[in-house]
Amino acid sequence: MSQQLKIGDRVRLASPPPYFKTADPMPMLRPPDIIPLGAEGPVLEQRSGGYWVVKFERGSFLVEAQYLEGLDPEAEPPEP
Repeated sequence: MSQQLKIGDRVRLASPPPYFKTADPMPMLRPPDIIPLGAEGPVLEQRSGGYWVVKFERGSFLVEAQYLEGLDPEAEPPEP
């Protein structure tokens, strides 16, 4: 990811990580196919270790920036 993320940015899952970690107070590991490639969501917060909390349709997960790509803020969000 070439640009720096900020809280509130919309991002897309550009490549699958080996696993996902939930953003719960007691994080749990989840398989990589729980979130489909190309899924989009807003950045909720930044955590230590280079992780970003992203809210996807299936929940909030800790994702490293290398697996994300920023979306154009001028683009319209997808319809539900």
